Amino acid sequence: MNHSPWEGNNRKRYPLFKFPLLLLLLVVFVRLRSGQLFAASEERKQATISVTTDLVVLPVNVTDSSGAFVPGLQKQHFRVYEDGALQKLSLFTEEDTPVTVGLLVDHSRSMGPKLPEVRAAVSTFAHSSNLEDEMFVVDFSDHVSIEPLSGKAFTSDVKILEKALLGISAQGQTALYDAVGEGLKHLQLGTRDKKALVIVSDGGDNASRLKYSDLLLLARRSHVLIYSIVLAGNSEEEENPRALERLCKETGGIAFFPHDSQNISDIAKSIAQDLREQYTLGYAPEKRPNGNSFRKIAVRVEAPHQGHLHVRTRTGYLAPTGKASALQSMGDRH
Repeated sequence: MNHSPWEGNNRKRYPLFKFPLLLLLLVVFVRLRSGQLFAASEERKQATISVTTDLVVLPVNVTDSSGAFVPGLQKQHFRVYEDGALQKLSLFTEEDTPVTVGLLVDHSRSMGPKLPEVRAAVSTFAHSSNLEDEMFVVDFSDHVSIEPLSGKAFTSDVKILEKALLGISAQGQTALYDAVGEGLKHLQLGTRDKKALVIVSDGGDNASRLKYSDLLLLARRSHVLIYSIVLAGNSEEEENPRALERLCKETGGIAFFPHDSQNISDIAKSIAQDLREQYTLGYAPEKRPNGNSFRKIAVRVEAPHQGHLHVRTRTGYLAPTGKASALQSMGDRH
């Protein structure tokens, strides 16, 4: 007599379906597990790529013969060279990206008569910037200090910036190089990919511990754009405005030397505009950079029917090293 698999108290229930069902579940589990392991492997691989790839990012300004920004250029119009070797671009954008900006204000004794105009210029810069920019104020004379901004490291609130500037009075000598070094250090805390310093000073330095050669090294490693408004006079022996000019040129920024009749607020506005009208190019060097060597960069634009174009970016870079830098050691002094 045949018994149904569904009958009989002495028989195990579902004998015809138990093993196929278990086999099916096992196959599904193995496939799911394999997919998870593959995905995890891909994530680890991507993480490794992101860590080991040294992407060099260049903010690039392109202007015509009249000095006006040239929009609408495409990736194929740009040629980037590192130490003379053409590089393959992996990043290209033309957009107004937010910036982390340090505003460095010289309040040494020689700057006393100029401070009201300087405050107005910094306020104009802040009003002309991207609403998502984050800013901070470094004031310096003999000593360097970062102004408190309602308990925050950065602010986008113009009123808070203006309040920080009101407490500044002119006194003492000028630790310009230390101030730039401190600004570069504080920028590392910023959350924006693009970073810049705007210096308003007479260009002199007679109180810094950092040497100019140290500062130039830090700037080349920082990938920070540096601009300056140099209010140089004729009577201050410590003035060395050409040092700031070289620093700005090395980083892709501009040094301005206004005449007495020029309004520095207009210059501050043009700096804010310059930061907003840029192309961003990026590439992974074919040869891994050596932290002990300076890599020269040249950018050319080949755009038919555009006439003669002027291209500005930083002159090169130094790859970061694992050794303690002059910037880190300087942090112990203040």
